Amino acid sequence: MKSPISAVKETFGDKAKLVAELEKFTKDEDLWVSRLNSNKGLAHVSNAKLLRLHRTFTAVKEKFGSRAKLIDAIAEIEKRTKDEGYKARLGAYPVPRLWDMYQSVSKRSAAA
Repeated sequence: MKSPISAVKETFGDKAKLVAELEKFTKDEDLWVSRLNSNKGLAHVSNAKLLRLHRTFTAVKEKFGSRAKLIDAIAEIEKRTKDEGYKARLGAYPVPRLWDMYQSVSKRSAAA
């Protein structure tokens, strides 16, 4: 297993390039829920978290395209498509939490 710094250097070259890649996702309001400290920004986040964010945003963008479609998929798997309150509550969650929820719900439904 590689250390986060070596994975960043191997994949992106340096941390600034990884932050630039993540900022492409953050400019799009379809995926990003802004909970970032405006004084620090993404440059002060650890390499491991940045790599996880990049993996998550890339997977969600490829599979669903937006947060709304991810929320609809979670509600559909849980058979709560008409429950607008539930969807509104999920709408406040950030993408990594929604992605983890989707993975666990889909695994649970596949086992049943």
